[in-house]
Amino acid sequence: MHLVLVGLSHHTAPLEVRERIGISRSMVPAALDRLATDGCDDAVLLSTCNRTEVYAVAADPALMGERIIGCLADYRGVSREDIDAALYVRTDADAARHLFRVSAGLDSLVVGEPEILGQVKDAYKVASESRGTGSVINRLFHGAFAIGKRVRTDTGLAEGAVSLSYAAVTLARKIFGDLARRKVVVFGAGEMARLSALHFHQHVAGTTVATRRQDRGEVLAAEIHGQVAPWDARFDALVDADILVSATGSPELVLTDTDMRRVLAARRGRPMFVVDLAVPRDVAPEIGALEEVFLYNIDDLRGIVQENLARRQDAVSKAERLVNDEVSAWYAWLRSRAAIPTVVALRTRFERVRQAELDRLAPRLAALGPEARDRVDEITRLMVEKLLLTPTEQLKAIDDHDTMDACSAALRRLFALDEDAAAAEADRADAARRGTRR
Repeated sequence: MHLVLVGLSHHTAPLEVRERIGISRSMVPAALDRLATDGCDDAVLLSTCNRTEVYAVAADPALMGERIIGCLADYRGVSREDIDAALYVRTDADAARHLFRVSAGLDSLVVGEPEILGQVKDAYKVASESRGTGSVINRLFHGAFAIGKRVRTDTGLAEGAVSLSYAAVTLARKIFGDLARRKVVVFGAGEMARLSALHFHQHVAGTTVATRRQDRGEVLAAEIHGQVAPWDARFDALVDADILVSATGSPELVLTDTDMRRVLAARRGRPMFVVDLAVPRDVAPEIGALEEVFLYNIDDLRGIVQENLARRQDAVSKAERLVNDEVSAWYAWLRSRAAIPTVVALRTRFERVRQAELDRLAPRLAALGPEARDRVDEITRLMVEKLLLTPTEQLKAIDDHDTMDACSAALRRLFALDEDAAAAEADRADAARRGTRR
């Protein structure tokens, strides 16, 4: 079996494409069901504001990659032509390396940002609870959790890390300077909105949360000692604010050009900093053309990303080495699994021969005492294990699939392992028929 990754991210797709293919958390179980109907039954779907990726297990990675691409396009109602140029398909070690780098924060828009590891864990949890996951996916994602934690612990990559929400604070400082007298309004109460509110709360005079979920808004406002505004009154809250951070999960715009013009009319020319952290976007792009507005979206944060990367280059190099070590360990485990059917069949073959010979010699062995017969059984078993030890280790160590297949095929032919399997299957079928007749 092979690991298959199909996805797109901020590295390959602009925001306009990412928001069309993105899948909200509430939609993930249904999307996994849809993938299962197309033959992709063991999969994890990771969808954030910066990436949409499917990790799956398949015997034919090329065929599975095509199925996943078609399923995503159909499910989100987009054409293949619209997303083909942005997609990447990776398999086995390359796919594992990608996930491990994602979990470590190395593939993020803001290198070292801490939120992504939690999002990877959440994606795995949803998949496990909704459809269940197999051993390859389980081993892969637990490896991703381990490397994500280790990179943050051992490299210092996350020390002072600039997350998307903290990048918004940095931009606001460039526009306003000191934020101590500024007021912030946050649209939404999800994780991104919460992180933004927490970052700004440390620097501004006051924060107001506006969300459709009044209960969640009250919890967030209490956490930051802020205020809650009814969703229908969100534009009124903007009249006295200096900064808006919008991070809702709405499929439609929550602030249109018309809405913003009305707000600005009441503000009497005071400038406003607006950062849209939502995918799909919350804020109409046309608002950025208004003279009093400084509008930024996720893709506009790349300048801060580059500064962040330069500061962390040493930590990045160490983190990459840790990721490579983890990939090597995981891929060695995956390769060893490819040898398991042949190893099991070979051991079964030798054990059947051993037992057959012991049965043939049973009359002669009967003259021995019970202790001696047990000793003969133990000696012959150890001989079989030692004879098979070297070929088993060598087979598991092969790192090329074609060579693995060729060696497995040779062993199966030399020792007639497929004939043994067919005979065993016939014996099971015969036993089942006898049981039915009884």
